[in-house]
Amino acid sequence: MPEPTDIGTRLCDIRKRRGLTQGQLSDASGVSLSLIRKLEQQQVDRTRLETARKLAAALRIPTSRLLDRSNADAEQHAEGPSALWLPVQQAVELPPPTDALSESPTLQSVQAAATAVRDFRASARLAEAAVLLPHAVRDADALGDSAEARDVRAYVLQLAGSMLTQTHQYEAASVALRRALATAQDQHRAASVVGTMCWLAVRQGHLDQARKLAAAWADDVEPRMSRASTDDLAAWGELLLHLAAACVRDNRPDEAADALKLAHGAAAMTGRDLPLGRRMSPWGPLAVAYKRAERHMVLDHPDKVLEIAPSADARTPDAGRKQNAFNRHRLDVAAAYARMRDHTQAVAALSDIHERVPEWLAQQRYARDILSDVVKRRRMLTQEMRQLADAIGLPL
Repeated sequence: MPEPTDIGTRLCDIRKRRGLTQGQLSDASGVSLSLIRKLEQQQVDRTRLETARKLAAALRIPTSRLLDRSNADAEQHAEGPSALWLPVQQAVELPPPTDALSESPTLQSVQAAATAVRDFRASARLAEAAVLLPHAVRDADALGDSAEARDVRAYVLQLAGSMLTQTHQYEAASVALRRALATAQDQHRAASVVGTMCWLAVRQGHLDQARKLAAAWADDVEPRMSRASTDDLAAWGELLLHLAAACVRDNRPDEAADALKLAHGAAAMTGRDLPLGRRMSPWGPLAVAYKRAERHMVLDHPDKVLEIAPSADARTPDAGRKQNAFNRHRLDVAAAYARMRDHTQAVAALSDIHERVPEWLAQQRYARDILSDVVKRRRMLTQEMRQLADAIGLPL
């Protein structure tokens, strides 16, 4: 008696990933071409278990991959980055060790470690950052309570919170950022930490929380324009960008447009794109352009994303092309091409990101969603598509 399996969609996806036609799969498995076609076209939704086994053997996968998607999803989740980031989580969440250090850290050594982590983060060298970051957190905790020690501790904890957010370790990220905000010594650092908190809230789907937090702090730090420094403008402008991101996702497009308009004005007053420094993201006209494109992508205006992209891309310096902000923008560009059914350009955009920052791209669920959409719309995949799917961990 046939076993219910509902394997048609899974069979089609995996066959294309393997670069096989229906006829080639039939030859390799011994299953009739007619049955393969009927399964993939949902004309039948069940087959014998032995038939599923033959198809799986030809596709070089366990039979369970065809029969139950949850098996593949659970395996994919288990291969995530949590083990790599466990020492960072522990450094953030657990009390500092009570045993004395053989050599006490200095303010200069912790500052140097923080700078190294910042550079690893900016260039998407996540594994190297994960190795250094727990030591930086522990050493920062051991510095004492001077103003300088608290300042560098807040910065290190914010770096930890940012990277834990990026790698989906949300609970530990929240702990790190709450500690960073409690430790922050000045308004600029506090505002920057709050911006990272807003990003964390958006990634968790807590849009109302992110919107209210960004709005309240943007009101608090809004500078007097007649005497605003570039750091004042950056602190305010970055909060406005977080406000816009939360609003557009919370179906408040007019509020998002207003926040972006204010951010555009602050960027114009800044007059240039500031280097990363000790901020989590660059600030200036380019940052606003990236967010304008993001807003249009959320609102399903892919044509407007592609109008913004050439200018923004041309103005991005080489040093900025490995940074998160630029590559997140390029994901929006890839998504816009996919939405416009230009699959060749969508894959080219993803491949370009992969060439620059492969480790970063592998962490991006957005990238998997874009490529998954392309794969579902293609009868056959090119070798480039199959290689990219493997590189970013698109589930089989």
